[in-house]
Amino acid sequence: MRKLTFIAAAVSIALLGGCQQMTEQKSTQTVQVQPVQSEIDKANAFFEDTFNRDVMSSPIYQTYMGIKKDYDKWDDGSEEKALKDLQQTKDDLVALNAINRDLLDENTKVSYDLKKQDLENSIADFKWRYHNYPVNQMFGVHSMIPAFMINQHQVSDLSDAKAYISRLNGVTTVIDQLIKDLETRADKGIIAPKFVFPHVIDSSKNIIVGAPFEKGEDSTLLADFKRKVDALEIDQAEKDSLISDAEAALKSAIKPSYSKLINYLAQLEKRADDRDGAWKFPDGEAFYNNALARTTTTDLTAKEIHTIGLAEVSRIHDEMREIKDKVGFKGDLKAFMQFMKTDKQFYYPNTAEGKQRYLDEATAMIDNMKTRLDELFIVKPKADLKVKAVEAFREKAAGKAFYQQPAPDGSRPGIYYANLYDMEAMPTYQMEALAYHEGMPGHHMQIAISQELEGVPKFRKFGGYTAYIEGWGLYSELVPKEMGLYEDPYSDFGRLAMELWRACRLVVDTGIHEMKWTRQQGIDYYVNNTPNATSDGVKMVERHVVMPSQATAYKVGMLKILELREAAKVKLGDKFDIREFHDVVLKNGAVPLNVLETFVDQWVASKSAA
Repeated sequence: MRKLTFIAAAVSIALLGGCQQMTEQKSTQTVQVQPVQSEIDKANAFFEDTFNRDVMSSPIYQTYMGIKKDYDKWDDGSEEKALKDLQQTKDDLVALNAINRDLLDENTKVSYDLKKQDLENSIADFKWRYHNYPVNQMFGVHSMIPAFMINQHQVSDLSDAKAYISRLNGVTTVIDQLIKDLETRADKGIIAPKFVFPHVIDSSKNIIVGAPFEKGEDSTLLADFKRKVDALEIDQAEKDSLISDAEAALKSAIKPSYSKLINYLAQLEKRADDRDGAWKFPDGEAFYNNALARTTTTDLTAKEIHTIGLAEVSRIHDEMREIKDKVGFKGDLKAFMQFMKTDKQFYYPNTAEGKQRYLDEATAMIDNMKTRLDELFIVKPKADLKVKAVEAFREKAAGKAFYQQPAPDGSRPGIYYANLYDMEAMPTYQMEALAYHEGMPGHHMQIAISQELEGVPKFRKFGGYTAYIEGWGLYSELVPKEMGLYEDPYSDFGRLAMELWRACRLVVDTGIHEMKWTRQQGIDYYVNNTPNATSDGVKMVERHVVMPSQATAYKVGMLKILELREAAKVKLGDKFDIREFHDVVLKNGAVPLNVLETFVDQWVASKSAA
């Protein structure tokens, strides 16, 4: 399946060239030449047309955008479509190069540079299109299908319900294309490590458990369909007919397709080994270096990132020792971490009541932050934010917490998902930092505002750069501390524990993919240096393995935002306004870190001159 830019962080570096004002000299007067409006119009039309074309070529993309034109279809995941998309990208680059950049205004030049670099990177990275695992424990087609149908395919009328059924029937082709993709990778020597297979096979089996596949409670998809159809204002006979058609599709398409995938994965597992790093791929070193450049939007090497990580781990350990002494704990940091990891006061019971209490308190923290946003921001998002537990069918393999962006038209709120499968992996002292990172003032603040920006091309509103997006999320864990929150020292320890986790990611990601660490070496590093549950360490290392470079984005991005903020404070002194700084960071949408630095420098210069 295609990686979609609206949900996967875009992997591009945009180089923003310096722009000099065009002037004419007449006698002693300097007259500024105005930008040629037609060229600006041409550029903006190009951005709009190519974005809309890409949306309309992807039924999945359409649904995320709230468009129902191809509501009954899936994306084409064939190699033929990938080659066609590559040619389209090359044609787009030719068309963009035909636009005279010198005749654009400053905002359009930014869009031009970002788009050009994105196109160039897409073309350059096409050779790496098989250097990934399309089925893994973090994400994949197998889990995307039910998650997408449950969370994205809304049923507002009869036609929507029929489209749902059509999509169930269309899964046969989707799974066939997936298996072909997996086999192509296997022929190239790209097979996920052995640990991946039990996760994905188990998740796939969960989809075909329950009615109508067997007696018992409704399966995940049937329960979802029934719930949505029951809410329609149509007569019962129509509802019964729809449900009958859905059951038929589940039995004739979903069951055989997932059974075929499960059988294929069982055979592929026999060909897998325990090598974990990207170094095992064809040209693995070059692939990983390219992945780091795309993820961080910097030129930092793997060794430099590893060294930064080690230094940050040491600094955070020192700050943790200060909290340990503040609460009067007798013992060293390792003993304090063990206390935080095991003491029952920090964990809610693994019951429905315990999980609901967690959701209620996380919601209260976000609601409190909503009342204080004026202290930090000039512009605030219109879209609402909800807190929700990860669904049962995917909670075992899903990450600790994550964010799902709202629909652009406001029909669906942003969602902060908390994974409550293992309550021992969700200590209460980390609740506050998680809520701020995934919700407010973190991902929801940044992503919802980006979607709501005016005067910015859609490809910038809905695209993304991982270091910027996740750097903002991690930065947003620190900002509440500066506002006087994290009043409980244990909660402040939780904030540091979350930051420590991201610092360890720099060490372990580069360790696995550059230095050939084993999975167990990575797990041991997390267990020995953090207060997190061992299960957290296992999940995180397994995430490193299937998503090379991605986890380095958080800390690299946060450090850059802090660096820019502190430099601005020094230069502006009393003129520095945190609300204005945040406005500069957010008002252009997600951008590469070097471009963000340009924006901040320009803001500082204009404030200094005022």
